[in-house]
Amino acid sequence: MCGDARNWDEESYRETILKEREIQTRTVFRTVWAPSLNPNPEAIVVASSDGSVSSYSIPSLVSKPPLGFSNVKAPHSLMAEPACFLQAHDGPAYDVKFYGHGEDAVLLSCGDDGRIRGWKWKDCVEAEAPIHLQGNHVKPLLDLVNPQHKGPWGALSPIPENNALAVNDQGGSIFSAAGDSCVYCWDVESGKVKMTFKGHSDYLHSIVARNSTNQIITGSEDGTARIWDCKSGKCVQVYEPAKGTKLKGFFSCVSCMALDASESWLACGSGRSLSVWNLPASECISRTSTCASVQDVVFDENQVLAVGAEPLLCRYDINGAILSQMQCAPQSAFSVSLHASGVTAVGGYGGLVDIISHFGSHLCTFICRCV
Repeated sequence: MCGDARNWDEESYRETILKEREIQTRTVFRTVWAPSLNPNPEAIVVASSDGSVSSYSIPSLVSKPPLGFSNVKAPHSLMAEPACFLQAHDGPAYDVKFYGHGEDAVLLSCGDDGRIRGWKWKDCVEAEAPIHLQGNHVKPLLDLVNPQHKGPWGALSPIPENNALAVNDQGGSIFSAAGDSCVYCWDVESGKVKMTFKGHSDYLHSIVARNSTNQIITGSEDGTARIWDCKSGKCVQVYEPAKGTKLKGFFSCVSCMALDASESWLACGSGRSLSVWNLPASECISRTSTCASVQDVVFDENQVLAVGAEPLLCRYDINGAILSQMQCAPQSAFSVSLHASGVTAVGGYGGLVDIISHFGSHLCTFICRCV
């Protein structure tokens, strides 16, 4: 049986294949709940491997028919239209945070291109451009670029990537965990680096701000978590979360961290282990082995939610005992975010985001649409 190839469009075919491959390999690296006066979640913002930062309306997604895991292999049936789409970075976008509150909140993102960019959230919400014309339709308030270091004969190093952000609203500061093993503290008003934290021996994966004590905590590929004083810029404490658990030939980096609401407890994911630390006592309270690498953690009061290189959302108590395991859509999850209402978002491989109620039921599962 022969087909008529006279009208065959090779270029369109190639574009279709590449588009399908992009959809299948797209990864959500971070999710954050958008600020709102509504006690229920209204919008979630997603940072993806294609460099985009997009927001999605939760009410409109939840109103659609429930999506089962059996449909995950058919991504077109799960596509969700973003409410706002920003082409934020050249290369993957690794983190998103909100600086400030209410109408004055600024949406921040960082990525592989070494930039930190910020948009007024109100402008993003009120933008009326059709989705296919969005991307650069909102002008950023901030556009910061990591410094380059000079080598022999004045040669400049590549611009180091930014892997994570932390903010201090009251201090007017943004902290970026960079690929050159440094943390840069940016002044929001001037857009300039006002302090550099040096001490790690390898690039940084994670950072959290402990604003009640004017400190930051960083996690690195060198296997340590370090506490820094933001006044002096000096390291005041070093933790080794995976100490005593390393196997021969196995190296554990501190891939993710989270502080509880009191900023007294620190959870660290390091390879296939999860540890919880009492910061006032500088003591490790628990260290738990996990089946897969831990890639993100968040506190839910006195419990810890963790996701990683398996399709599970795990809940632990402060002593490291596992309380529950729940299947989630991404085969490998890189982000877990908890809303004040108890709703949880899990994002990861395949561009998938799972929205889970505080009762543990799946409210919706969607794939972030490529624009």
